[in-house]
Amino acid sequence: MAEKFQFTEYDQYLLGQGTHYEIYHKLGAHLTTEDGEDGVYFAVWAPNARQVSVIGEFNGWDTQANPLTKAGPIGVFEGFVPDAKIGQLYKYFIIGMHGEELFKADPYGFECERRPGTASRIADISNFTWTDDAWMEARQKFDEKKDAMAIYEVHPGSWMKHPWSKDNEEGFYNYREFAVRLTKYVLEMGYTHVELMGIAEHPFDGSWGYQVTGYFAPTSRYGSPLDFKYLVNHLHRNGIGVILDWVPAHFPKDAHGLANFDGTAVYEHEDPRQGEHPDWGTKIFNYGRPEVKNFLISNALYWIEEYHVDGLRVDAVASMLYLDYGKRDGQWVANKYGGNENLEAIEFFKHLNSCLLGRNHGSVMIAEESTAWPKVTAKPEDDGLGFSLKWNMGWMNDFLEYMKLDPYFRKFNHNMMTFSLTYAYSERYVLVLSHDEVVHLKCSMLSKMPGELDEKFKNLKVGYTYMFGHPGKKLLFMGQDFGQLREWSEEREIDWFLLEEKGHQKLQSFVRDLLTIYRKYPALYAMDTDWNGFEWINADDADRSIFSFVRKAPVAENDAEKGTMVEKVSKSGKLKKVKANKPVNLLFVCNFTPVFRPDYRVGVPELKNYTLIMDENGLLEKKQKFKAVESECDKRPYSFDYPLPAYGVAVFTY
Repeated sequence: MAEKFQFTEYDQYLLGQGTHYEIYHKLGAHLTTEDGEDGVYFAVWAPNARQVSVIGEFNGWDTQANPLTKAGPIGVFEGFVPDAKIGQLYKYFIIGMHGEELFKADPYGFECERRPGTASRIADISNFTWTDDAWMEARQKFDEKKDAMAIYEVHPGSWMKHPWSKDNEEGFYNYREFAVRLTKYVLEMGYTHVELMGIAEHPFDGSWGYQVTGYFAPTSRYGSPLDFKYLVNHLHRNGIGVILDWVPAHFPKDAHGLANFDGTAVYEHEDPRQGEHPDWGTKIFNYGRPEVKNFLISNALYWIEEYHVDGLRVDAVASMLYLDYGKRDGQWVANKYGGNENLEAIEFFKHLNSCLLGRNHGSVMIAEESTAWPKVTAKPEDDGLGFSLKWNMGWMNDFLEYMKLDPYFRKFNHNMMTFSLTYAYSERYVLVLSHDEVVHLKCSMLSKMPGELDEKFKNLKVGYTYMFGHPGKKLLFMGQDFGQLREWSEEREIDWFLLEEKGHQKLQSFVRDLLTIYRKYPALYAMDTDWNGFEWINADDADRSIFSFVRKAPVAENDAEKGTMVEKVSKSGKLKKVKANKPVNLLFVCNFTPVFRPDYRVGVPELKNYTLIMDENGLLEKKQKFKAVESECDKRPYSFDYPLPAYGVAVFTY
């Protein structure tokens, strides 16, 4: 009688094609019943293993107690263990091709033992009731090309900590506690999304989550998988999107991880010139192997579909695209055409993004791509990689170099702030000031600024204003919105105590005001991908280091948008005629020197009234109007006078 396998021939076919998109329902550890007996079904892909057994708390870690059976030629080993229960730890004991004895965590395990332990834990992630239906329905209509995105990048383990105690020496907040505190802060500030670092399980805190060993397991540092679902659900119920860092570029060599999984190169290339990062000491995935592509694509879908995450920020994309990334001559192998492009990674990205975004409308895929690789956000059918957005690393580097300069020298480097507009519409960008810019002796954002402390605050305010006026979505790392003084460290919480001081309070309030106008005025986000959405007033005022420009609202498409009388339902339920709001444009003026310009005049595009809504102190309670006159300035026929303070900021509506 033929043996009956749960991992069927069709499963093997799909895995071999790289299209078993929900394979995490089959591989890994799953509660089930066989012949009336409750237990757990285990399945693992180890194509070159001689033998595989599952060991754990259910069998006293006995390597002989529960051998698994090879289900077919593709190399999946499976078996049923009666009486195995939720919460028990387990690993796979593998005898490799050459007789090696290996003890491996489950690549598809839903939960891991808390470090320094390295075992997997049997988990049921289905036992959660989602209450974010309204968010998930609305998400399908989200369009990153037209909608607002102001992202708050957060490392959960060091955002905020409990005081030391014997029961919680590390001070970590549980995902559920973190959900409440984080949501409150994000709502107070006005961010639209959070981007969470270090969620997939990783053994070393100092890696910040970029050395992943448990791709399908939310890290146990902060609680269980159901606790993490609670976090996402709570954020969604409060109108906040969730983006995860995702690391398909490399994985560590830890003995319990993916490296040399069955005694051979399973997930990585066998040739170290293709399969290792010499600088990082990590393994590179084999993107040409269907089963490996399947592992990564199904993992990306898993976070989006099982955990309702709204997008992934894909780490180190450039290291995947270039075969010689971080390598010297002799350390890499050219592609079949003799070039340095990783053709297999290119096809992987096209497949990944087509599949994930096609199945999950309104979700986003964001590339951290640090080179000028073309068409990162173009459609795969147009020979693009298919990402939704790309981190604008060029803007970030130029912006930071300019901001660090003594104001006197800024006039000699004026183009650092204008150059990004020459390519601002070549991709769909996110302007980022991420965690990478405030570590490893790079100084915090506030400490990068020139001058004494008071001047540093003024510099940072005008810099942030320029950032929020510049085309592109926005991202700030935690602590940057109130002026963290020390560099970030994963070992301690950010310096919330600074908010007892007025300078930090005022900076935080100023950033809150920037977020307020960003979300209020579509001119600041709805035309981020359209040349018509931005217009320089004066890009060449280098001697005074002043920049002036306009952000334009979308052109009205119907009568309501043009400001005609429309019918609306009042609170009493009756129809009444009201005047619809007209689209509003914004004029920005940013002074990057400590020089007061009492006679400053700005050219304007139209002969209208211009209302000052925000200056270097934040949003104004009493709005001041300036009437344009027929007086040529900045090569415009119209202009008006405005006394521009030292490090002055002026945002006008019209």
